[in-house]
Amino acid sequence: MQKKILITPFLFVLFCGFAQQQTIVEINIQGNNKTKSSFIRKISKIKTGTVLDSVLIESDIRRIKRLPSVAHAYFQVHPTENEGDYRVVYGIQENFTIIPSANVYTTNDDEFAFRVGLYEFNLLGQNITLGGFYQDDIYSSFGASIRSPYLFSSKAGLAFNYQSLTTQEPVFLDTGTADYKYNNTSYELLGLYEFNFQNRIELGVNYFNEDYQYKSGATGPNVPLDFDVNKLLYKLIYEYNNLDYYFQYVSGFRSVLNFQYVISTEDVLPDFVIGWNDFLYYHRIGKKGNWASRLRLGLATNDDSPFAPFAVDNNLNIRGVGNTIDRGTGVIVLNTEYRHTLLDKDWFVLQSNVFVDGGSWRNPGGDFGDFGDTQNFRLYPGVGFRFMHKRIFNAIFRIDYGYGVTEEATNGFVFGIGQYF
Repeated sequence: MQKKILITPFLFVLFCGFAQQQTIVEINIQGNNKTKSSFIRKISKIKTGTVLDSVLIESDIRRIKRLPSVAHAYFQVHPTENEGDYRVVYGIQENFTIIPSANVYTTNDDEFAFRVGLYEFNLLGQNITLGGFYQDDIYSSFGASIRSPYLFSSKAGLAFNYQSLTTQEPVFLDTGTADYKYNNTSYELLGLYEFNFQNRIELGVNYFNEDYQYKSGATGPNVPLDFDVNKLLYKLIYEYNNLDYYFQYVSGFRSVLNFQYVISTEDVLPDFVIGWNDFLYYHRIGKKGNWASRLRLGLATNDDSPFAPFAVDNNLNIRGVGNTIDRGTGVIVLNTEYRHTLLDKDWFVLQSNVFVDGGSWRNPGGDFGDFGDTQNFRLYPGVGFRFMHKRIFNAIFRIDYGYGVTEEATNGFVFGIGQYF
């Protein structure tokens, strides 16, 4: 019997350059226990009976490594007994995918809030995400979601989200700051479609109710103390993703555009449009370093309203700044950090983190000159650590300490599960 030959990725590329008409007669999936082999074949580009193509195989491996259920993936190519026929093997190292989530943050004015949850990222072995959360931020909140990006085919799926989010929200008036108890109860349905390996879209509708109840602080003649309003939100998300993963290291570029049109039933909160784009860039530095940056640019309808949509917040954009300390109708935020691996064992990774978070906001009803106003600008350098489990999806416990260096700055810790971005 002819001896099987293992072809490395480099030799495989060279080989396929000279043998374009070699045929795939068998595709094997190995190493997967929970993830269904039928699912891997469903999302893969190569099929039995097609020509051996190194580009498609490399694309499949990158796609598979992005799945929540996969820690790492590789391929092998073996010739069969019949000349010109080949067997392709996709090897998978699986993640554990039933994962708790947690976010905790404090500031130097003794503010404390947390969110905890539990999610299954590989339901039925099909990489379906199902889970929910509980949040305590003065008031209690909860939510649940299910997401199946490959429900109908290798390109199309659905997502459904429900949440009842209750917080104490500061409202910034000319006469001072008021505190409102704010509740948002929403139901969202999204259609998911993947054009190709790098481009995907989400399109859907969100029906929600907003309830504001005045608690304390300043008041204004044109600002109601209590009101309840139903809204309809149309959402479009477009993502370009060219990231490549190798365990804790990431390289490449990603862009996510989020556009929303909100229709209100009350004049006090008029219809508005909001959109923002996150540009993310990751670069490997040496064997142990990873530089990561996120630039967010956003604009909304520029109504002179105290309920402006863009917030300055610990868990959204500026680490250490506090819980919703300001609002605006435009945003420019840059987060950049250097991650360095201090310890890398079989299953455990310890990373250090040095970061700078900075941003500015346009005041409600203001102009673009507000972005250059020192009162609207925040700059928070800081340090942190990442404790990672290499075999559990998104099992990254992070702790960051941000220290403000601009006017009336605060400082504080931000804890969470997963990288900040």
